[in-house]
Amino acid sequence: MLLVYSLIDRRVIFQTDDVWNKRSNNERSFYEYTMYQKYGYLELANYTTFVQQKYVELYGDSYSEQADFKTDRSIIQKKDQYLDNATVQEFIRHYEAEGYTVNYLEPIKYSDGRTKPGGTGYLIATRERSMFLRLWDYIRGLITIETTRDVTDPELTDRYIRFEKDPYNGLFALVGSGTNHKYLVYFDSHFPFMHWNWIHLNLGVSFTKYRGQEITEVISQPTGDLKVVKTQYPSKVGTDEYVETALDFHTLSYNYGTLTAADKENYPDRYTVATYRKSGLSMLENSFVIGLIATIGAYMIGIPLGILNARKKDSWADKLGMWYIIFIGSVPSLAYIFMFAAIGTRLFNLPYKFANAQVKILAYILPTISLALPSIGSLMKWMRRYMIDQMNSDYVKFARAEGLSEGEIFRQHISRNAIIPIVHGIPGSILGCLTGAIITERVYSVPGVGNLLTTAVSGHDNGIIVACTVFYTSLSLISVILGDVLMAKVDPRISFETKGGR
Repeated sequence: MLLVYSLIDRRVIFQTDDVWNKRSNNERSFYEYTMYQKYGYLELANYTTFVQQKYVELYGDSYSEQADFKTDRSIIQKKDQYLDNATVQEFIRHYEAEGYTVNYLEPIKYSDGRTKPGGTGYLIATRERSMFLRLWDYIRGLITIETTRDVTDPELTDRYIRFEKDPYNGLFALVGSGTNHKYLVYFDSHFPFMHWNWIHLNLGVSFTKYRGQEITEVISQPTGDLKVVKTQYPSKVGTDEYVETALDFHTLSYNYGTLTAADKENYPDRYTVATYRKSGLSMLENSFVIGLIATIGAYMIGIPLGILNARKKDSWADKLGMWYIIFIGSVPSLAYIFMFAAIGTRLFNLPYKFANAQVKILAYILPTISLALPSIGSLMKWMRRYMIDQMNSDYVKFARAEGLSEGEIFRQHISRNAIIPIVHGIPGSILGCLTGAIITERVYSVPGVGNLLTTAVSGHDNGIIVACTVFYTSLSLISVILGDVLMAKVDPRISFETKGGR
């Protein structure tokens, strides 16, 4: 965050902003200030809003008809007179006392007095937010939990969190009233099958590509076409009234607005806002599916081949395996990805770009192979090395002296000890599937988390860059801890307990 928000010019976030490109002069500058406020760079106060609030308190809803309101609101369009206005002076005193810097964007006019396009005058006050304060706010709000006090509607008096039978699947769900979502924890047939609206991971918002959207929603919401199913509205559950709709009633959230006649008929309460079902997988799911299949395939192929190379050391099979290890480790990833893509598309007619696949499942083949092959080489290399190291150990010589066959020695002793270091990387390999593969997803245009980061870097989407970094780093730390725990379970010589003494 220090690098992104302090050392990178913040104006880069407007390079792909169509709204910014269509505005000019003062309107463009004011738009920049509003976006800086939205994304946490600064705090902004607008004179027009200040005037409006002042006269609402004096006259109520009829404030806009008052002559003094109109005079005070328009005075900033007169650059030679605005400083003499009492309300302007009040605005300046108020915000300068709170540490704001007052900026006057004087009106830009033609020589005949007409205002140029975008040249309307603005009077604003800004206060830069400390980078360390932003960092603290980000960490403090990283994880939030919904409570019965989240809904601020005073008319809602029945507030609770309890388990109820889910009418849409026959199972139990954790349901809330007074929480932002109705269904806090529920199950369905969509991966990962158990869903949480109760606990939220707040990674921030997108600045450019998904402007203003929560990044957790960007990576977790399904993509593709709307998926229509036969279901019932909440008020119709238990009746014979069914509808064909794409609304997902498990995502219901509180509606603060005015309820329509249809809302009152179809919903028993104010939880009427729902998202739509979609037929495709989310970015996170796409990355995880490809990564998990590649990881399983790599372990199922790489470890047996590594064992074979160790047992047949210096044979033609071992030399062939070493050639593969050297090739896959030395050739740049982009080179072999394009090579495998060319082989797959020309010989097997597999789809090259994810979006062009007629049969969606075929689009996963090339990215999965491209991810699995280097992992296979790495596992072969380390398994071979660990086993050869174990073959020269004293306990192996002792086992041979006892008369055990080479097969028994490899199965019961060498393989078990050699695989211990490999075990440490299993949690990291599985959790790493959630982060996606940056280069592979970019080449094959996979709508995954890895491709998201490269898109964010090229589009100067600072919010996504920070979110992806936090997400990747957190998974890396967790994987290291889980790897240590798994090693302790596999190897009885490793323990987390501390012994007394000196």
